[in-house]
Amino acid sequence: MTLVYVEHQDGAPDEVSLQAIAVARELAGGAEIHALAAGPSAADAATALGEHGVATLHVPEHEVFGTHAPVALGRALTQLASQLGSGAVMAAGTERGNEVLAHAAALADLPLAANCTAVAAGDPMTVTRIRWGGSLLEEATLHGATKLLTVAPHAVEASAAGAGPAAVETFTPELSDADTTVRVVERVSTSTGGVTLADAKFVVSCGRGVGSPEGFAPAEELAALLRGAVGCSRAVTIAGWRPHTDQVGQTGTKIAPEVYLACGISGATQHMAGCKGAKRIIAVNTDPEAPIISHAEYAVIGDLHEVIPAITAELRKAGAG
Repeated sequence: MTLVYVEHQDGAPDEVSLQAIAVARELAGGAEIHALAAGPSAADAATALGEHGVATLHVPEHEVFGTHAPVALGRALTQLASQLGSGAVMAAGTERGNEVLAHAAALADLPLAANCTAVAAGDPMTVTRIRWGGSLLEEATLHGATKLLTVAPHAVEASAAGAGPAAVETFTPELSDADTTVRVVERVSTSTGGVTLADAKFVVSCGRGVGSPEGFAPAEELAALLRGAVGCSRAVTIAGWRPHTDQVGQTGTKIAPEVYLACGISGATQHMAGCKGAKRIIAVNTDPEAPIISHAEYAVIGDLHEVIPAITAELRKAGAG
């Protein structure tokens, strides 16, 4: 039996968690899939999880789960996995998924394979995982009585299994004071114009070549026209021109849009680790030898200050917006 930690928003499972469940189903080979989801409205995820093949949704009860508490979640996972006799415990390879599974691994004194793109059953288990900021894939063997791993976001497609709602069972994990010390105590919202960078189907991203914070105005106009979002490189956030939430990259947001328009961005390994999930990459750069050109389906060798407004103008002529 495989146990999956599921992230959700008001009872709606995150797409990346559904992707992890798809890998869990393949790994389980017909055995039951169980899930753990915590926090307000967690039980509301039962219908969607059942549709993706989850037999039972377990909801931990404790006041700490009113917010994100990674150590407590790790403890709850290890106790539930032991109770159920889980052969594998999985999560999406998000910041939170990796964090929770890392705590679970430390508490259980077991190894963790993070950001896997493929998994083959066996003892030891064989996994393929992303390493070095996405610059290489590593094949490794995972040992341990219970296999702990996270699935790289957008490495696989989520797929429905056509089942009914998952059964919902609550349980109360045994938590110490140390388990409940680390928790989220405040959330600060940022304005995204209604489309988040992680969810946008179209992303316009610019590097330091825009020249100033005001230089992002054409990118914002184009993104708004296509109901997309604006991203940036790490150099831009270091300069203080855009918030860190706008950064695309290994240490920023990992995106998977239909189209990624990268303007004035060289395409360093760390940046490509954040946008490798894009279906199509279009690069605009004055340097034909920039690394991102080799990753792009289409490239425009030119000045972003001229190219972006030209694209916007043509789209308006075609009736976009």
